Amino acid sequence: MENDAISFEDLNLNTPLYNALNDLGFIKPTPIQAEAFNFVASGNDVVGIAQTGTGKTFAYMLPILRHLKYSTQENPRVLVLVPTRELVVQVVDEIEKLAAYTNVRVLGVYGGTNINTQKQAVAQGQDIIVATPGRLFDLAVSHVLHLKSIQKLVIDEVDVMLDLGFRHQLLNIFDILPDRRQNIMFSATMTEDVDELITDFFTKPERVTIAVSGTPLHNIDQERYDVANFHTKTNLLEHLLQDSETYNKVLVFVAFKRLADLLYDEIEERFPGQSCVIHSNKTQNYRLRSIEQFRAGDNRVLIATDVMARGLDIENISHVINFDTPKFPENYMHRIGRTGRAEQQGRALTFSTPKEQEAIETIQEYMEMEVPLLEFPENVEVSKVLIEEERPQIRERNNPTKHTDDDVPGPAFHEKKDKNKKENLGGSYKFKIAAKYSKPKTRGDKNYNKRSKRK
Repeated sequence: MENDAISFEDLNLNTPLYNALNDLGFIKPTPIQAEAFNFVASGNDVVGIAQTGTGKTFAYMLPILRHLKYSTQENPRVLVLVPTRELVVQVVDEIEKLAAYTNVRVLGVYGGTNINTQKQAVAQGQDIIVATPGRLFDLAVSHVLHLKSIQKLVIDEVDVMLDLGFRHQLLNIFDILPDRRQNIMFSATMTEDVDELITDFFTKPERVTIAVSGTPLHNIDQERYDVANFHTKTNLLEHLLQDSETYNKVLVFVAFKRLADLLYDEIEERFPGQSCVIHSNKTQNYRLRSIEQFRAGDNRVLIATDVMARGLDIENISHVINFDTPKFPENYMHRIGRTGRAEQQGRALTFSTPKEQEAIETIQEYMEMEVPLLEFPENVEVSKVLIEEERPQIRERNNPTKHTDDDVPGPAFHEKKDKNKKENLGGSYKFKIAAKYSKPKTRGDKNYNKRSKRK
């Protein structure tokens, strides 16, 4: 049976799930949802490879909720690990929508918030825990969260998790989980790190691949500009954003947190009240508020770093602009995947400096296609001012005034003066002093010392 002909009725769901799907207006499963359902439902280990925005959350939660029986036990039975706090909030929201007609208890836990509040929520009893690795491990070692009843482990966006350095924390979590469990992993790319993790911890996993890693999404128009430097990129972005009707919901990706703040200040000065920024240095409340303002349309520009590239699920993004060209083509794919979701047409623009040309070539080789180069607008000013990261590093070679190790002054040696040649008397000092200056036998006998000396 072709995936296009499959409906949710063919997936053997139960009435509560059908009611939830009807409320959401979903009629047909996406390809990853249709392909993965029976594999996840079988109880075998599963590895799913699918591009972002293809419905991976429902792909693993539909079969899990279908077979998750009602229970009053306090310890969770399903654990979902995701890389970012935003993704925790998003996944919990998706699960709650699917479980609207059931008694399933779901809780999201992540760092940056009060752990005692989360401990209290865990103690009330949960069926599904959605967590970032760090906070989950903190709760587990505090003996508030018991993982002995975990039957299914889901690791979502595992490639991002490994990119962010969570491998060590994942290994610690694996050590405290029951050996007998179902492992379910979803990733947008298959990297060497991901494959190594599968080899070490999965048992003959079923593999479900929907889109070949690196294949460009067919409904996203990709174009690029060659731009001299940061300030010229800012001028070009300002030029584009002046067309507020076309660029009505723009997600701008930059390489570093400092550049995100720098760009935000520039754009906010030119378009007051129309932009917001998120990166890992911002507080949790600030980040969530920025996302909600962008989602609601209060701000039409959201500036973000790569860490956020795969944790955002926002509808109707008109443009993704790569203000910096990503070094890794996988990151490029996930950036542009934020637009053109739900079969809508999207547009992605990439700004590249001369130093970023090699990255563009790598991306084009990875996708096996060229990204069309647009002519730089004549009315956009080309700045000659460089920011700190763009300035050439001055390396002084053969500097005649530079000292070598041989020139470093050595320690100073000289004879001590007689007054400084004191004997270290140690613990015997007080006895020698006592012998020299005899103390009176009684406090009142002030003349004792004098008498003893006469003798």
